[in-house]
Amino acid sequence: MKRNPKIPLIHNMSFMNTAERRIEIDTVFSRIESFLKQEPHATYNLIIGTDGHVHRGFTKMITGIIIRRESKGAWACYRQVIIPREITSVRDKLSTETSLSEEVACYFDEQKRGQLEDILLPYVYHGAALDHFIHIDAGRDKSVSKTALYVSEMVDRVESLGWLPVIKPDSFGASSYADRFSKSSKIPFII
Repeated sequence: MKRNPKIPLIHNMSFMNTAERRIEIDTVFSRIESFLKQEPHATYNLIIGTDGHVHRGFTKMITGIIIRRESKGAWACYRQVIIPREITSVRDKLSTETSLSEEVACYFDEQKRGQLEDILLPYVYHGAALDHFIHIDAGRDKSVSKTALYVSEMVDRVESLGWLPVIKPDSFGASSYADRFSKSSKIPFII
């Protein structure tokens, strides 16, 4: 196992997006509330997904939070966690990705999700809804995906939190959004 001790571990709840840096998790929650209030009669998906990419001496994990208004836009942000070693085991990498998504999902506990649902509640008979998903960067097709052996385990973990698991090819929160930011070997900010 190769380890790079010069890269600091970044493991906090500070997020960023293309417009902002250092968005604290409570501010992320406020932004999601504001997004829901813009159109409280719409259907929403709260999506959390993590993707990791192994670079020389470290593994960069990106966890994205996406609030998606069906057919009408989204707001998203992400955080990075740098693991100062190369995670070469497929199972370890997938398990770490799932753990990081679960960690963020735990912030959105029953009380927080209830606050979001309260915004939509007056409009529920007009189609308002909020579902919450964890997108897992794994697929069941053994001929295509090395992660297929571990899908059931990760799905069970996500379901045990009360979240809906989504796997490839539908897990765009992990396999597209987070993936886009994990491939660069640059580290955008150090706290």
